[in-house]
Amino acid sequence: MIQRIGRRRAALLAAVAVTGMVVTGCGDSSGGGSGGDKSVAVALITKNSTNPFFVTMQQGAKKAAEAEGVKLTVAAGKEDGDEAGQVQAIEDSIARGDEGILITPNGPGVNPAIKKARDAGLYVIALDTPPDPANTVDITFATDNFKAGELIGRWTAAQLAGKPATIALLDLFNDKIVSVDYNRDQGFLTGMGIDTADRKKNGDEAKTGNYSGGTYTIACNEPTNGAEDGGRTAMENCLTKDPAINVVYTINEPAAVGAHKALQAAGKTQGVLVVSVDGGCDGVRQVKDGVIGATSQQYPLKMAELGVQAIKKIATGGEKPQVTDGLDFFDTGVTLVTDRAAGGVESITSADGAQRCWG
Repeated sequence: MIQRIGRRRAALLAAVAVTGMVVTGCGDSSGGGSGGDKSVAVALITKNSTNPFFVTMQQGAKKAAEAEGVKLTVAAGKEDGDEAGQVQAIEDSIARGDEGILITPNGPGVNPAIKKARDAGLYVIALDTPPDPANTVDITFATDNFKAGELIGRWTAAQLAGKPATIALLDLFNDKIVSVDYNRDQGFLTGMGIDTADRKKNGDEAKTGNYSGGTYTIACNEPTNGAEDGGRTAMENCLTKDPAINVVYTINEPAAVGAHKALQAAGKTQGVLVVSVDGGCDGVRQVKDGVIGATSQQYPLKMAELGVQAIKKIATGGEKPQVTDGLDFFDTGVTLVTDRAAGGVESITSADGAQRCWG
């Protein structure tokens, strides 16, 4: 096993060192053609297997693997934040002798296992969630999560039209630091025109002050674990602290649905703006139905497909992918979806969003 991994690592390093030789369309997808006898094995490790976002990502990876003739193994943590489950999946991938790993990291606790995989010669690509630091992996294919937050923040400020904002921030965690969590939260506040202190830390901004259109109060920062029940509990806690909340930022759409249910139960849905990030088909329907005012749409199918294709290309002698100019990751795009367009904020309708959802 050690000799086999060593040879694979040498082959990968040699492939990465090749310049000016991009493999485009050579060989068939079943493994024929140049280097066709080489079977490429890839592991996809998502945060969990229940969130529709990650289910879609798994489906996209399976479709791409079939098209590329790649052997795909799918694994996941038990829930958002399950670092131990992901570490075990990484260990299993190394033991199998996979060529590469695609992972949506559950937190910094997986970083040492990622390093171990790379040291063993596997090419590791993060999807959706850039690790901290970014160079923990070979490259990340992800939404610009700060921009995603900024878009819904700018939309919210425009909709308020100068009215005071009493804000609930429903984040992902309060016991670990994950880039997706702070980038969306801090992007939202920046879009609102609220000064942030440390852009890699939630909750250290001034609790009162001015946003771009008027005054604001931050009523709460509550964790949701990215789940509907977590969103409902978080919103209930926030309403206990301040029943006058009229702006609800949520880390994702399951949390937004939970928050809406808490608002419904309290009889406080009128005049409250709920915004989120994901843009899944269910989330777009929530926009159409008025549950969510605006959401930033991501493209997990694209992330997964690009990831599978990249590892196949590298393993068969092609070039490694490059980050987007000015960023430390490859940007897979983000689009604001709303049926209440705001001046100066580019968006598409829920009807358009339904055509694109998670492509």
